[in-house]
Amino acid sequence: MHRLTPLIVGGVALTAIPFTALAETITIGIGHQSTVTNTVPGGIVLEKLELLEKHLPKDGKYAGVDYEIVYKDYTSGPPITNQMLAGKLAFGVMGDYPLIVNGAKFEKTGRDESRFILVTGYNLKGTGNGIVVPVDSDVFALEQLAGKSISTPVGSAAWGMTLKVLRDHDLIDKVQLKNQSPPVGVTNIAQGKIDAHADFCPWSEVMEFRGTGRKIYDGSEAGIPTFHGTVVAKSFADKYPEIVQAYVNASLEAQDWIHADPMLAATKVSEWTGVEKEVLYLYFSNGGISTFEGSIKPQWVEALKYDHNLLVEEKNVPPLTFEKWIDHTFVEAAYEARGIDYESLKRSVVTSNITHPTVPAAELWLADEGIKTFGSVKAMTEALAAAEEAGKKVNASYVYDKATGLKLFGHVAFYVKTPEGELVTFMKKGDAEAFSTDGILVAFADVL
Repeated sequence: MHRLTPLIVGGVALTAIPFTALAETITIGIGHQSTVTNTVPGGIVLEKLELLEKHLPKDGKYAGVDYEIVYKDYTSGPPITNQMLAGKLAFGVMGDYPLIVNGAKFEKTGRDESRFILVTGYNLKGTGNGIVVPVDSDVFALEQLAGKSISTPVGSAAWGMTLKVLRDHDLIDKVQLKNQSPPVGVTNIAQGKIDAHADFCPWSEVMEFRGTGRKIYDGSEAGIPTFHGTVVAKSFADKYPEIVQAYVNASLEAQDWIHADPMLAATKVSEWTGVEKEVLYLYFSNGGISTFEGSIKPQWVEALKYDHNLLVEEKNVPPLTFEKWIDHTFVEAAYEARGIDYESLKRSVVTSNITHPTVPAAELWLADEGIKTFGSVKAMTEALAAAEEAGKKVNASYVYDKATGLKLFGHVAFYVKTPEGELVTFMKKGDAEAFSTDGILVAFADVL
């Protein structure tokens, strides 16, 4: 109970109003992209599992603080940067090209800066970006796009890949490039309204899984890694470094959650986002497209500098001082607290390898039985045929591209039957035909 204390003013006794200190409220705004596979550990997983709340500081200067965590979901990175520049978001999760634009735009203001603090997901070879044509298209190779149109989200990682690819193949003046968001591009491919669409993860595989599109070019062929990560406003990080550390710690726990049970993670993220669980498993699983690990590796820095040069040339993006923009402090502290040497981790990079002893040769996802693994593609296809014969619902099958080691859906692969009766799978028809000199190119339906 508050005691009212008389206050004497000018000889008159007044009753003082009791004073109760108001708790400070700290608003934490996080802009993320729930439908972009490589960003989920920095956004949607944190939100749904309430991992950030678990790690936020609650003592010292944060004793009694009330936290207001605001998650804002977007389909691309540029709107997140706009909201960060307006002071409405502290954190932004986005792909490599938008990350650069974020840092450069902040630096140009002269008022505040951003810091690149964490990688949320990556593919060393660049898979995740891809160029897709309508499934009934007669285009099977990049060169066949001469005189045609490609749509892509301008400013995205897929846009950057497309520019490099068109230049490398002397197609830059022979192909019309159009700006289309992922939802529009995916719809136009399904309706046959565009010759080709280039997009970032996981839209190429979404179109493949839905049977509306067919990949003719994979980002791995461009020779540049693709990754997503988190930037934070420097003013926020300077004022609340403990909160930034909490965010990084929570994001690493989100990555652990995906690693622990990829099938569960794919199922839950699908429920939260609408992206098919079968597509997400292609990214999340052992040997899958994405690696969820937070260190900022030298390869990423090299790729970012290359990307920045391209953005300067194509979009007149301002300069960016990489030496101060890239901040290892928080992610290094998070790993060191786990007993992991950060410098060693930076030197370790996961790449696609179909001969790795822990990666099965093929997988089958049965609706009622979960994931089944197989030592050969032939064994998987036999099990798939038997399951269909028995009337079992099959969610998806997974194999690996012989040429690159990349994981892909069994129903979109090109199959070669060797003289010994084994089945070898490929992502591209041309690679399968080149390999099939001693074997037979077989359609998926005939395999079954």
